[in-house]
Amino acid sequence: MTEASHSGADQPDLGLTRGLQSEPPSDSNGWFERARHLIAAGEVTAARDATAEALLLLATAESASVRRAAAALQRGRLPEAQLFAEDMLRSTPHSPLMLRIAAEIAFRRNEDAIAEAHLEQCLALDPEFPGARFALALVQYRRGAMLASRASIELALSSRADDPACRTLLASVLTRLNELDAAADCYERLGADYPRNASLWTLYGHVLKSRGEQAAAVAAYRRAIALKPGHGETWWSLANLKTLRFDAADAQAMERALDESAASDEDRVHFRFALGKAYEDLGRYSESFTHYAAGNALRLTQIDYASDSSTINLRRSRQIFTREFFARRAGLGYAAQDPIFIVGLPRSGSTLLEQILASHPLVEGTMELSEVSEIARGIADQRDAGDDYDYLPALDQVPDAEWRRLGERYIELTRVHRKTDRPYFIDKMPNNFAHLGLIHLMLPNARIIDARRHPLATCFSNFKQHFAMGQFFSYGFENIGTFYRDYVHLMAHVDAVLPGRVHRVIYERMVEDTETEVRRLLEYCGLPFDPACLAFYDNPRVVRTASSEQVRQPIYREGVDHWRHYEAWLGPLRDILGPVLELYPAVPALADASDQSPKR
Repeated sequence: MTEASHSGADQPDLGLTRGLQSEPPSDSNGWFERARHLIAAGEVTAARDATAEALLLLATAESASVRRAAAALQRGRLPEAQLFAEDMLRSTPHSPLMLRIAAEIAFRRNEDAIAEAHLEQCLALDPEFPGARFALALVQYRRGAMLASRASIELALSSRADDPACRTLLASVLTRLNELDAAADCYERLGADYPRNASLWTLYGHVLKSRGEQAAAVAAYRRAIALKPGHGETWWSLANLKTLRFDAADAQAMERALDESAASDEDRVHFRFALGKAYEDLGRYSESFTHYAAGNALRLTQIDYASDSSTINLRRSRQIFTREFFARRAGLGYAAQDPIFIVGLPRSGSTLLEQILASHPLVEGTMELSEVSEIARGIADQRDAGDDYDYLPALDQVPDAEWRRLGERYIELTRVHRKTDRPYFIDKMPNNFAHLGLIHLMLPNARIIDARRHPLATCFSNFKQHFAMGQFFSYGFENIGTFYRDYVHLMAHVDAVLPGRVHRVIYERMVEDTETEVRRLLEYCGLPFDPACLAFYDNPRVVRTASSEQVRQPIYREGVDHWRHYEAWLGPLRDILGPVLELYPAVPALADASDQSPKR
């Protein structure tokens, strides 16, 4: 496995490759060693090629079929390599090398479950197979199995304590587990060993940002930029601090880097969004919008997203989750009251609500959790459905007793994120609004809060935000406007079939009369009022979203209408939003929600 998904970097960085010989290695161990250093340095393509070279050398003494599979992998011919590998595994299912080659093929095809199974079999047959333990840790990381990934890394480090790839991945796993002190310690030691690695300083900056150490985060990002001025991700990381203001020199430096012919498309995306922020800080809104729009356009060429598919799935939810559907399942599910779900769209004030609630002595803030989506995928897999949303038609087949088991599973899966003994915890995954029917059925006593903000403020804030992963709907006015409109219609449906189930917070009302809105929020959650919720900005807890620095300040009115600086360019967005915009904060009648039979 060679994808440096824990880094996000894809450009050379000599800081972690300084110990590599300039000549190609002469044996498989040398190639595996090179691959590990390249992975830690974020050189994804080069690391992948080095791993393929190592496997090809190991196959030299094997049968012609094994050599053909390894050679096809080395040439990047994945379909051909997969056919050879499948044939060989049928005839020799207990070959560690063949299992390792098959795992590499599966990983590159994004078939993570298959890759993980092959690697586990490989290690069961040969616990010391070169690089297999790290590969298993990496695929577990990519699947979100952080505890399993950590255990695999620690096993790998027990025999190679100085391995840079394992140490870097361990720091990323600790970050995902919210063990930020331990993660910071890892990055500090790596930085001491490899002071010229820009990617490490960027990752260290992310941890410092989450801990609320803004000055130290800025220093780490600036050090990374000094080492690699053309690394767009680091510039965007600075921009993503939100409270930092760029100056004209910063804008000029980014413009120079953007003009460099060596800049990759990924760097160009980051630079476009960062320059949008820079010119916004300078009050040059026309130039700012130009860069934001260019960043969106370039990002749309890199992703596969169809707004009509999302619309169909959300309409399907409205058709399946009827009053009668819920009435037939009343009293089912797991009665735990621990979770407080905050849903909506990103950039709608959800981090502010999380910070307010997490300042209450009975509530623990965690992060944006993926467990609801994992449970949805599990339902789909068990019933031979497709993606996350294709589980919906299968819900009618779920036995009554299974709803309790699913609720218990959610509580068990999320336990790893809970670091205190507070009785309530927050799951702030905004996209969970699409799974509210599932949440209600498996956790009927969970609180659900809908964070809502002015449609143009929300949509434009998403338009100018480059997300590290996912949230593909947020690129382009047509996508974000359609998605917001579909979200409003689905939430209106939930209000109709489950009256009072969801508590809605209008961001502008929270800004204008904070105490009244906080008291209403706490009352809905069944919590006594606590003054700490009004002084949320003093809470030192970890915050890992784009609003991390903003929620460490008192609420300020100036941000509410900031989108109006760009009003001249928002006409197409207004047209897409239609009545959803005109009626805000009320919503259109359900009859206007364009309920049509979903077609596939």
